[in-house]
Amino acid sequence: MMVNKLQSYHIITFGCQMNEYDSEVMAGLLEQMGYQAAPRPEDADIVLVNTCCVRQSAENKILGLIGRLRKYKKARPHMVIGIGGCMTQQKETAQKLKERFPHLDFIFGTHNVHELPDLINQSLTKKKRLLAWHPESAGIPEGLPVKRNSGIKAWVPIMLGCNNFCTYCIVPYVRGRERSRRPEQIVQEVRNLISQGYKEVTLLGQNVNSYGQDLDSGINFAGLLRLLAEETNIPRLRFVTSHPKDFSPELIEVMKTYPAICEHIHLPVQAGSNKVLQEMNRKYSREYYLALAEKIYREIPGVAITTDIMVGFPGETEEDFAQTMDIVRKVRFANAYMFVYNPRRGTPAAERSDQVPDEIKVERIKQLVETQNRITLELNQAEVGRVHEVLVEGTSKSNPGVLSGHTRTNKTVLLEGQHIAPGQIIQIKITRGTLTYLEGKPVAGF
Repeated sequence: MMVNKLQSYHIITFGCQMNEYDSEVMAGLLEQMGYQAAPRPEDADIVLVNTCCVRQSAENKILGLIGRLRKYKKARPHMVIGIGGCMTQQKETAQKLKERFPHLDFIFGTHNVHELPDLINQSLTKKKRLLAWHPESAGIPEGLPVKRNSGIKAWVPIMLGCNNFCTYCIVPYVRGRERSRRPEQIVQEVRNLISQGYKEVTLLGQNVNSYGQDLDSGINFAGLLRLLAEETNIPRLRFVTSHPKDFSPELIEVMKTYPAICEHIHLPVQAGSNKVLQEMNRKYSREYYLALAEKIYREIPGVAITTDIMVGFPGETEEDFAQTMDIVRKVRFANAYMFVYNPRRGTPAAERSDQVPDEIKVERIKQLVETQNRITLELNQAEVGRVHEVLVEGTSKSNPGVLSGHTRTNKTVLLEGQHIAPGQIIQIKITRGTLTYLEGKPVAGF
C-alpha cells in the first residue's frame, strides 16, 4: 500500500441503513490507510459520496451535490472525489456521471467497496479518472475494517441483495441476488462488538426473513436470532427489514422467548389493495397481512409495528387507495415511512402507461400522512404513565442539554438526568407523548 500523502476524508451518505454501514466500511478502509475524518467536505483531501437510487428526490440531491463539489476541488486542486453506491451500480448512470462531471476522479458500485484503497491509490499515482464497475458480486468480503459512528449501537449486515423483484424497486438490480453471511461470522462480529462496549445490534438485510436459504448451515433467520441470543450477551438485538411473505411463526416464537430481542418489527405493507399488491409482485394479500399483524400483536405483548406505504402506484384507483387507508386504520402502525411512487428506470412499473397524475398523488399522500400522524400521536400519548426500558444514547441533537434514547419498541425518548451516562439501560416513566418523541423521567433508583 502506498504512503498516504493526503490527510483527511469526508463521506456523504444517502439512503438506507445498508448504505450507512457501507459508509462505515469506507471510513474504516480510509483510516486504515492513514486518513482522518474532516468535519466538512470543503476541508477534506478526499471526498466520497455514497449514493442512493431508490427515490428520484435522492438522485436530484446527489446531482446537485456533485455539482457543488466542483467549486471545492477548484479551491483545493489536489482533492480526490469518488462516487459510489446504488446509483453508480447502474452502469449507464455511472458512465453518464463520468461524462457529465469531469471533476470526479473515480466511480465505483456496490460490489467493489472493498477495492476502495486500490482505487484511491490508482487515482493518485496514475492521475487518470477511473470507472470501476462489476455487474455481480463475487461474494461477501469478510474482515473489512469498520469505523462506526457510535460506541453504543451498531449495524451488522447478515445478508446482501434481494430476490423479490418488486415491480417498482431497483434494489435487486443494484444490490444483486441474496447472499447470506455464515452464522459463525455473524456471531463472532457481535461478540467483538460486545467486547468493545456496544449495547445494541441491528441485523441488516433487504429481507432478513429469507436469511440462510442460500447456505448449507441449516440455520434460518429465526435460528440465527436464537443463536445470537444464546451464544452472546448482547443486551439488545433488533433487525430490519422483514418481508411479510417470509415472516414465520417460528420467528414470533423466538421473539417471545428471548428477552434480548426488542419488541419492534418493521413490516412494509406498501399498499392495502390486493390488485395493487399483486401488480407490485409482493406475493401476499391484504387478508394475509392483517392476519399476520393480528397474530404479532396477540403473541408479542407491547410490540410496535412500523411500515412502508406507497401511494400512486401505476393504475391505483380511488378504491385501491381507500383499501390502503383501511389497512392503516386497522393495523394502527406505530410509525410509517410514507412516500409517493416515482418511476425507477429499469423496473417494470416504470414502463406502464397508466401512471397516476401528480396532483392525485399529492392529494393521496396528504390524506395518508394526516391519518397516520393522528394514529402515531394517539399511540404516543397513550404511553403517558407507562414505564419503558430506555437505552440512553447521548445528548439530543434537537434539544441540547437533554438526553436522548430509545425504548425497546424503537420510540425516541427525551429525558433529563446529568448523572446518567450514555450506554446505560434504565427504566423511564413517560410523562408526555408527542408526534415524534416521548418525554420521561427516570424511575426511583436511577
